[in-house]
Amino acid sequence: MPMTRKDGKPRKEELPAPVARSSAKAQRTFAKAHDAAAEEYGDGARAHQVAYAALKHSFEKVGDRWEPKERRGPSDAQAKGGRGTDRPTAGGVDASASKEHLYALAKRLDVPGRSRMTKAELVDALQHANERATAEARR
Repeated sequence: MPMTRKDGKPRKEELPAPVARSSAKAQRTFAKAHDAAAEEYGDGARAHQVAYAALKHSFEKVGDRWEPKERRGPSDAQAKGGRGTDRPTAGGVDASASKEHLYALAKRLDVPGRSRMTKAELVDALQHANERATAEARR
């Protein structure tokens, strides 16, 4: 089933919960990418992967929703490599952002020990904080 209606707006009931809690632009980005991928690959896991890849180029996961990134582009090594790449993903955290930006997000999400963390540790801690926030929002 398409994620967009005839008027081009996303069907919120079809969107994954973190995307549905995000801005209208994030919802449109995900839904339109998903619909285009579903036409090409069929409505399944591949369509979701393509939609998340498109979303990650303009948005980053912060807590239980997606927020606009400071600059467009791939968010991690997996996103840079494309379809055949088998590298670790940061799960929506913009791993290519500056350490200062990651620290500010960690502060917003109240990540303990953030002041002593390396950039890689901040990315990992933010990914876990996002997973916790999403799980909490589902309850």
